[in-house]
Amino acid sequence: MSNRIVMRTGEALVAGGPPGTAAEPEIVIGELDGPVGTALATLTGDQVAGHTRVFALLNTDIMVRPVTLCVSKVTVKSSRYTSILMGTVQFAIANGVLDAVRAGIIPKEKANDLGIICSVWLAPSVVDDNNLDHKILFDLHRKGTTEAIRKAMSNEPSIDWLLENQDKIMHKYHQLGLDGKI
Repeated sequence: MSNRIVMRTGEALVAGGPPGTAAEPEIVIGELDGPVGTALATLTGDQVAGHTRVFALLNTDIMVRPVTLCVSKVTVKSSRYTSILMGTVQFAIANGVLDAVRAGIIPKEKANDLGIICSVWLAPSVVDDNNLDHKILFDLHRKGTTEAIRKAMSNEPSIDWLLENQDKIMHKYHQLGLDGKI
């Protein structure tokens, strides 16, 4: 069996703060010389207005390892949203990646060989929140990133768990629209 990490996926939802601060990262992780590396390079070079892709940074010139590309799920339309996304949230993602390495979730010896694409959701309502708690926002996105990586690296949820629990789980937003209201 190979020690290669070709491509794994994970997601997490971490809430508990004020409205708009929840984190819902979706990640893809894999070797840079495989499909994840190709996707990472393609996304980096194919920038799209409103969906700028940036590396996860600890500071303006300190990129984390494994290289992590942050991709917004929401079309960015304001400079305030950009500042929050490419400031607090980008910093949180960078720290979450390093937390995953420190915890052994990502093998340290593979830190230069792996790439991560982190699809980021940040509530558009943060733009209107003049009392936005950046510490809570940071903490939730940091935790969410680490959790999504953990789930990806451990292949969670397992297919057995999914099959066993399929009929016990109701999607949080499934009922919206069923009664004609959205």
